[in-house]
Amino acid sequence: MPVTQTQGIAPAIRLENVRYAIRDLALVAEQVMAKGHKVLPLNVGDPNLFDFETPPHLIEAVHQAMRDGKNGYAPSAGVPEALDALRGEAARKGISSLQDVFVTSGASESVDICLTSLLNPGDNILTPCPDYPLYSAVLAKLGIGLNTYYLNEADGWQPELEDIQRKITPRTRGIVLINPNNPTGSVCSRAMLEQIAELARRHNLIIFSDEIYDKLMIDDDECISMAAVAPDVPTVTLGGMSKNFLAPGWRLGWSMVSGDPAMVKPYLAGVHKLLRSRLSANHPEQYAIKIALEGSQDHLIAVRQKLKSRRDITMDRCNSIPHISCVSPRGAFYAYPKLDIAEDDEVFVKELILQKHVMVVHGSGFGQKPGTKHFRIVFLPDEATLSKAYDAIEEFVRERYR
Repeated sequence: MPVTQTQGIAPAIRLENVRYAIRDLALVAEQVMAKGHKVLPLNVGDPNLFDFETPPHLIEAVHQAMRDGKNGYAPSAGVPEALDALRGEAARKGISSLQDVFVTSGASESVDICLTSLLNPGDNILTPCPDYPLYSAVLAKLGIGLNTYYLNEADGWQPELEDIQRKITPRTRGIVLINPNNPTGSVCSRAMLEQIAELARRHNLIIFSDEIYDKLMIDDDECISMAAVAPDVPTVTLGGMSKNFLAPGWRLGWSMVSGDPAMVKPYLAGVHKLLRSRLSANHPEQYAIKIALEGSQDHLIAVRQKLKSRRDITMDRCNSIPHISCVSPRGAFYAYPKLDIAEDDEVFVKELILQKHVMVVHGSGFGQKPGTKHFRIVFLPDEATLSKAYDAIEEFVRERYR
C-alpha cells in the first residue's frame, strides 16, 4: 500500500509576524461586493486605479525596447542607460558622494535586498512608527524584531529625535526614513535631517532614505534628500517609477548608495551578491528610466494640481467630522486622521466597509503610539468620489458615536 501523508505542511513560524493591512482588508471588501454593493476605495495607493495615466512617452520607450529585442535578461545591476540616468538624477538631488546605483523590481525589492544584505540575527534597525508595512514584513521574514521610533503628530509627524536616541542599542545597524512619509504625508525639515545624520555618525549607522514620493510635493515645498544633507554618512536613497511616474505595475525601482567609499564598499559587495543571485529586474521597462528622469515631466504639473485640490477637500472634511482630526499632509497622497472613539480603529474600519462601503486602512496596521487611534486615507480619487466617501464617513460617525 502506498504511504499517505497525514500531517499538513506548516508555514514558518516567523511568518506569524508578517502583516499587510492594506491588502488584508480586501477580504472584508469582497464580502460587501459579493452582495452587489460598490466599495469606494480609499485604501490603495495605486494612481492608475483613478484618473492618473502613465505618460505616453514612457510607454512608447518600453514598447520600443520590446521591439528592439530587449526581452532577455538584463545586467544584474541594471542596463547602462538607466544607471547613467540615475547618476544624473542623484546629482540633481544634490548627492555629491554617490558610490553606486542599481535597478530592482520595484523599490520593494530594493528594501528587501538592502536589509537582507545588512542584518544578522540579533541585529535591529530603527523604523518609523507609523510606517509603511513593507519594512516590518521584510524584517519579520528575516527573523529580525522591530525597533520602532515614533513620529510626533503634534509636530507635523516629524521624527521624535529623543525617541530615536533612546532606542539605539549596540546591535542597531541603521535608521529607516520615509520622506515624504507614507502613511502621514509628512515631509522632514532640513534641521531634522541634519540631526538624524548626526546620530548616524555618532553610532556608525547606515540610513535608508525612502524618497519614492519626492516629486509629489503638494504645496511647492522642496523634498530635501538625506544624502545631500549628509554626504559623508552611508545612505541608501530609494526611488522608483511607481508613484512619481504613475507606473506601479511595471515594478521598477532603484537605489542610490552614497557616503564615504571605505565605509560602504564591503556592504555594496554583499548587495551585489544578492543582485546577481536574482538575475535582473524587468528588462524592457528599464529603458523608460532615462526618458522619465531626463525627458518631459509635464505630467507632474497636473498630478500636483489634482493632489492639492483633493488634499484640501480631505482636510476640510476630516477636520469638520466629530471625533476626527487630521494633520495636513505636505507630500505624497495620504492622510492619517486621528480618531477619538472608544472602539479600536480596526473595528472602525471594518464596520465602515460593512455598513457604508467605504474602504480605508486602520492605523494599527501601520503602527501608532499606544493609546492613539488613526486610519489612513488615500486621496487619489476624483473630488466627487471623495466627497461621496466623506459624506458616508460622516454619516457613519454620527450614527455610531453620537
